[in-house]
Amino acid sequence: METALKLFEDKKIRTHWDESKEKWYFSIVDVIAALTGTERPRKYWNDLKIKLHQEGSELSEKIGQLKMQSSDGKFYNTDVADTEQILRLIQSVPSKKAEPFKIWLASVGSERIDEIADPEIAIQRALRYYQRMGYSNEWIAQRLKSIEIRKDLTNEWDRGGIKQGLEYALLTDEITRAWSGMNTRDYKKIKGLKKESLRDNMTNAELVLNMLAELSATEISKKENPKGFRETMCVASRGGGVARAAKLQLEKETGKKVITGRNAKMLKKVD
Repeated sequence: METALKLFEDKKIRTHWDESKEKWYFSIVDVIAALTGTERPRKYWNDLKIKLHQEGSELSEKIGQLKMQSSDGKFYNTDVADTEQILRLIQSVPSKKAEPFKIWLASVGSERIDEIADPEIAIQRALRYYQRMGYSNEWIAQRLKSIEIRKDLTNEWDRGGIKQGLEYALLTDEITRAWSGMNTRDYKKIKGLKKESLRDNMTNAELVLNMLAELSATEISKKENPKGFRETMCVASRGGGVARAAKLQLEKETGKKVITGRNAKMLKKVD
């Protein structure tokens, strides 16, 4: 199952693509937040579930749960709904954004079909997104390359039977710790981040070293074919170690720390 963040206007919505069912699943609290603008989408959704149950609606009983990453970097069971269920849910949420959101849902489905047919479309879409956000062309080139390298790594994990969700998160955290000297949460704290993507807030040097760590982990894994989570964790650590050696050498040569508190606002051409 593939996890991704999608943007509706300026709101991030966590999604999952289920390959076997060929369906998108959307985080309901994220959809509620996007439609209503409420700062307490969980309470809104809990109240709405009670109301739907009292009205005899079967919708709330058919809602499923998936592990989704929260702002603290951990994965929690999250109420999700497929496209059909979301469309029914919208009818119960008074919002001027209902119609634009329906159009957005349709476009998400269309995007997936297009990307399966031609993966380059996904890269071009990411390029346009980062250009709109105001990043420099040099940074965008590095970021797109990092996406490609990350995909190679996750493909290798999938081949080895690693489970998406918690195991992905733990392996990613180990790679980050091995090269940077800190876990993902502490790294994000240095940059003043909460829900934001760490990679979207890395400098060029940080991105390159993170790519080297993930590329090294991928190549070691292909050579040694680790079996199970424990062996893959060791490979992740060794891959991160390659980048850590490069980081220490770079810091020695330049006299500057690689990891900084610079975040997206400081990296973009415009705030």
